[in-house]
Amino acid sequence: MWRKKNELFVPRWFEGNATSHRFESTSLSIDGDEDHDNHVFLQLEDEDDNLDTEFSMDEIHAITSIGDAVVEQEGEPTTKRAWLNNEQRTVIGQMLLHSSRGGKLEPGIVKWMASLYSVSIHVIYRIWNRVKETGDACHKRTQNCGRKRVQVDIATVREVPLSKRQTIRSLAHALNISTTALIKFIKEGELRRHSNTLKPLLKEGNMICRLRFCLSMLEESSIYDDPRFKSMYNVVHIDEKWFQVTQECTNFYLHKNEDQLHRTCKNKNYIEKVMFLAAVARPRFDEAGNQIFSGKIGVFPLVTKVPARRTSVNRVTGTLEMKPITSVTKEDNAPCHVAVDDEEFCRAALEGGFDIRLTCQPPNSPNLNVLDLGYFRAIQSLQQKEATRSIDELIEVVGRSFDAFPTKKLNKIFLTLQACMIEVMKLKGSNDYGMPHLGKDVMLNHGGLPITLQCDRALVHEVQEYLQNLAT
Repeated sequence: MWRKKNELFVPRWFEGNATSHRFESTSLSIDGDEDHDNHVFLQLEDEDDNLDTEFSMDEIHAITSIGDAVVEQEGEPTTKRAWLNNEQRTVIGQMLLHSSRGGKLEPGIVKWMASLYSVSIHVIYRIWNRVKETGDACHKRTQNCGRKRVQVDIATVREVPLSKRQTIRSLAHALNISTTALIKFIKEGELRRHSNTLKPLLKEGNMICRLRFCLSMLEESSIYDDPRFKSMYNVVHIDEKWFQVTQECTNFYLHKNEDQLHRTCKNKNYIEKVMFLAAVARPRFDEAGNQIFSGKIGVFPLVTKVPARRTSVNRVTGTLEMKPITSVTKEDNAPCHVAVDDEEFCRAALEGGFDIRLTCQPPNSPNLNVLDLGYFRAIQSLQQKEATRSIDELIEVVGRSFDAFPTKKLNKIFLTLQACMIEVMKLKGSNDYGMPHLGKDVMLNHGGLPITLQCDRALVHEVQEYLQNLAT
């Protein structure tokens, strides 16, 4: 690509890329003598006359570097006109000035420059006219060009009602900007998506019960020195939940040529569902991390078997069918939950030498139960991955999902429960907090999860004083 001539490297394009007949036989020679101002003389020789041009060394290097880049792109056909930057326009302007005599350009120089930079001759003429008028070949696009950015004060989002902030389109309309501009703010982190769910309304009595429950979960011997939660190895969490055969609304991914799904139901109230009673405890592991006890006591469907009233294609009359129990009531409309001092329960709890005590979680506090905190949602997600069409299939799938849930994740939920109790004490029993993140996966990679979390001693004493002041 380079040819050494008179101790100066000259690119081939400078002497062999001419397209005009005026420069077809042009050769380039460089005078070996440099003047005191670091200038060299370039002589373009053709058949008719000689063109002596003086360039500085900086201009020579600029011409050669830009020309070399043009040669590398040669042979690649393009329909888009090359865009000249200010450096290229400056070089073109200097070469045109050096190639002019009395304000007129030498014949063929415009076509040669246009071919060299892959632009129209009109572009070269515009540069020449601009140089003659202002002496500067640079364009003005770097100063004030293109579409002007609309200035948006993103802080005004706070003033938009929440009802108009549910979708990108409605929020963009409220701010009087385009949806594309709003998406840019989201990507830049100025806006964030927030999922909000309704939480139980807590009265003052509910919050007091929540605080007392959290304090009861602390080790009594450590409250005054180094408060820590109980290990909860001897606690069994029991709760119930409805599971449906199918969802009313769900998402699927289909092939572009696949037919649209058509699911029907007489009414959403006719979707079959079963209530399950689940019982779990905290899993146990040895020092090597091997599982000793999974903590999964069982999941029990609340169903009954009744004989079929009439014959169908599926069974004959009298065949026992599985039917869900739609409601659970006791005699005389007594409450469904057993009292903690129920005589029948206490008598059964002492059989076999056991000491089993019944404790109720605070009302309106699903986040203080391991099952509601994460276990039910996890096994429901596993259950919905399998298609079920009957009560029998639903019971089988829920049982498999209960057993398939990883034991280590169940242990994580117990640790999250302790973190939620800390947040409850910080907010004086309120539920206005987000789910705390402890980095449990990082802890597992660095030696394992802690058995208990430490609680701030000042926080515990503050909660105790708060409860004492309310009592007085």
